[in-house]
Amino acid sequence: MTTGHAGVRSSEPAAEPLGAGARLKGFARACRPRQWLKNVLVFAAPAAAGVLTTPAGLRDTLIAFVAFCLAASGTYLLNDAADAEADRRHPRKRLRPIAAGIVPVGLARVAGVLLIAVAPALAALAGGWRLPAAVAGYVVLTLAYTYWLKHEAVVDLVAVAGCFLIRAFAGALAVDVPVTSWFLVVVSLGSLQVVVGKREAEMRNQGTAGTRATLVTYTPSYLAHVRSMASGAMIVTYCLWALQIHADTLYGVSIVPFVLIILRHNLLVDRGVGEEPEELALHDRPLQLYTALLIILLVVGIYVK
Repeated sequence: MTTGHAGVRSSEPAAEPLGAGARLKGFARACRPRQWLKNVLVFAAPAAAGVLTTPAGLRDTLIAFVAFCLAASGTYLLNDAADAEADRRHPRKRLRPIAAGIVPVGLARVAGVLLIAVAPALAALAGGWRLPAAVAGYVVLTLAYTYWLKHEAVVDLVAVAGCFLIRAFAGALAVDVPVTSWFLVVVSLGSLQVVVGKREAEMRNQGTAGTRATLVTYTPSYLAHVRSMASGAMIVTYCLWALQIHADTLYGVSIVPFVLIILRHNLLVDRGVGEEPEELALHDRPLQLYTALLIILLVVGIYVK
């Protein structure tokens, strides 16, 4: 414990001598670069529209990607600064740079605000106001989640899924292509499955002893039911899109790896390893194989005629 002004005691770890390199590495970790993998969603709509092969389409999509990475890192810094006290009581999250005292809470807040301010300005380089508005909307929803919505059961699931949906929609705004209802439904249901799977894995791994307040409200059977509902609805929607909208063999064949991805994710969640979805994408070989096969089939179907 350290003593602050007027004798007020703070639970922030006492500062230890750290070199500039150690603090810089800690700050980089606090920005959670592995989470940037989620921002790959901005490539989905441009890829489906076949515009990634054009210089302008690729440029504007990359601008959207970087803007969302900056915005995400800014909100992660603010989130971890707000949760620092609770994270110190968590067996794993206590190692986060801000909770561990490597990155001061005040510095995290200032850096978070700066990154959030820069993100929409960068998005404006893609032209127009819609992409910056989408980035700003993502920031508002994420901050609302950080300070309020994450404490509201069910609403917290929808809020996080909404952040995924904004990313996917922003990709279409960046290159000015329309998005279909099929695309939005599949992305929405897929986002919900990932978020619910994350909560379910958290519950399996730590019961109600973690830092997430809504875990005491959910039950394993409820989360499993919602996950099954999202999985089933997503499979049906994708099949209808592949078989009815696109009369092409490759789209029909793409159903196989798509279903395998969903089934594999459900299996991993049941094993209690879906707490960090980005870790699954980076390390689970079967999931990587199924995803690569799906991407290949769709790319050939879209770009090779």
